[in-house]
Amino acid sequence: MKITDIKALEKIANNIRIDIINQVYEANSGHPGGALSSADILSVLYFNQMNINEKEPNSPTRDRFILSKGHCSPALYATLAEKGYFEKEKLNTFRKMGSNLQGHPDMKNIPGVDMSTGSLGQGLSVAVGMAIASKMDREGCRIYCLLGDGEIDEGQIWEASMAASKNKLDNLCVILDNNGLQIDGKIEEVAGLTNIEGKFANFGFKVINVDGHNISNLIDAFDTAKQTKGVPTIIIAKTIKGKGVSFMEGKAEWHGKAPKAEEYEKAIEELKGREWVIWKKKQKLLHVKVMAKS
Repeated sequence: MKITDIKALEKIANNIRIDIINQVYEANSGHPGGALSSADILSVLYFNQMNINEKEPNSPTRDRFILSKGHCSPALYATLAEKGYFEKEKLNTFRKMGSNLQGHPDMKNIPGVDMSTGSLGQGLSVAVGMAIASKMDREGCRIYCLLGDGEIDEGQIWEASMAASKNKLDNLCVILDNNGLQIDGKIEEVAGLTNIEGKFANFGFKVINVDGHNISNLIDAFDTAKQTKGVPTIIIAKTIKGKGVSFMEGKAEWHGKAPKAEEYEKAIEELKGREWVIWKKKQKLLHVKVMAKS
């Protein structure tokens, strides 16, 4: 079911962020920063844009999504659980022995995952192949691929971009999670990456710049991409690493670090809001009273 209500999509994005924090905390490992920055993008894609059915995860005519920055798997898992591909309780097993929710997505063992990813730079090549195959088979499906901005340091990204342009893949929509940070710091300082818009334009893409945390703007950008003919599209979504958790926002150190207990509590309080804080305080007070009587 397509959701068009902006507030509802914002709520879903917030739920995704809460589940990201829960997963990384429970596992005591993972990559919260880039997962949090992509939550709004995933909310719009899975609940407003993509032609998918959680009850038919292998439908040949479904749209496909590739999380090329596979280390941000908590965001994808939270989205799939929110959509109903599997029970939310499963998220508690993230990165634990015997769980299919590995640190990087596994298409063979997780319903809703269209491609196994992890090694950066490879997802776009697969997306290009899928887009070509869809055109050859006349399936009419669209292919979406989410890249990290640090990831586009990889040369394979640009080889795939050339192939996408040459083959006029207007059924391919690339999204760049442009939060400006990678594991070693600012993207322009690590590899001197600048003028991203100009680079993709020169490689033959239609370029759309958008606020990656504005649901309405994201919907408009994806709608524009669908209407674009003859060329692939890239949506450069300006985001904030660690979005939604104040002490994580804009901090490269949260690229791949789990919160400690006090940090976890603060993060959840910020995401769930004042009502949840009041409820939790009441629960603690009730617990104290019960213990005092026992």
